[in-house]
Amino acid sequence: MSESGELRVCKKCLLREMTKETYYQNLQDYLEELEPERKSSQELYEKRLERCKECEKLINGLCRACGCYVEMRAAISENKCPCQYW
Repeated sequence: MSESGELRVCKKCLLREMTKETYYQNLQDYLEELEPERKSSQELYEKRLERCKECEKLINGLCRACGCYVEMRAAISENKCPCQYW
């Protein structure tokens, strides 16, 4: 349990312990389970990812400016790019 008393479900805590398939599936599950009111529109999501793909700070799906997974950051409408590109 967390400090707030909520039950936390942790299947695996380290990326190095996951297979590539499990990691990708976890990412897809996260994106699919986002609350609709928090989720970026598909058009906005794709636009953000296109900009990230042009950025010199993107490496293997990670933003070197902040350490986030860009696909997760771009999926939440209120999120901003740490470099202010979007």
